[in-house]
Amino acid sequence: MKQYSAEFLGTFWLVLGGCGSAVLAATFPEVGIGLTGVSLAFGLTVLTMAYAIGHISGCHLNPAVSIGLWAGGRFPASKLAPYIVAQVLGGIAAGAVLYVIASGAPGFDLANGFASNGYGEHSPGKYSLLAALVTEVVLTMFFLLIIMGATDKRAPAGFAPIAIGLGLTLIHLISVPVTNASVNPARSTAVAVFVGDWATAQLWLFWVAPIIGGALGALTYRFIAGDEES
Repeated sequence: MKQYSAEFLGTFWLVLGGCGSAVLAATFPEVGIGLTGVSLAFGLTVLTMAYAIGHISGCHLNPAVSIGLWAGGRFPASKLAPYIVAQVLGGIAAGAVLYVIASGAPGFDLANGFASNGYGEHSPGKYSLLAALVTEVVLTMFFLLIIMGATDKRAPAGFAPIAIGLGLTLIHLISVPVTNASVNPARSTAVAVFVGDWATAQLWLFWVAPIIGGALGALTYRFIAGDEES
């Protein structure tokens, strides 16, 4: 239960920090943090939580990461379901807190998206379903490559959270215009359930694509790392 609680709290922080920055601060009048600020916010949530709870639960915070680590031989199948449940519940709890905060501002409207992921008309740049699919698969694949490599026993000790956090920052810098940047089904679900309508209708992509990408990334790392990988 300590591990599951850590995943709940960690995913809560990721959604509150990342999605919160997008909803509350990205376009704040005159001093908005913009795309770069939101990207940094997501990276910082993972970096800070990796140091805070990495030694407790591994700091997955993401069903695609948990499934990828299982595919890569780093995580037992018996813990997959409870980890994923904890991550999704933690994300939704953060979404609820964010909704309470955001709805306190005049003019708040869920129709603006509430940091939900989308494609087509609901992509920030109006990118197609195919473009969104490729983006999410490829970027999640490389996210798992970074995670597996940075936490390999042969990698420099103590620096994994920095590499992983900066990796997620880069992923957001690339993909916010395309899908609003998911690579994390729990993050996508956390805000989509409050928007409903198109956000829940398109949510399938932000489960399927990151999971495929995560598994591909982990299997690719196992191939290139060789028998000495741990």
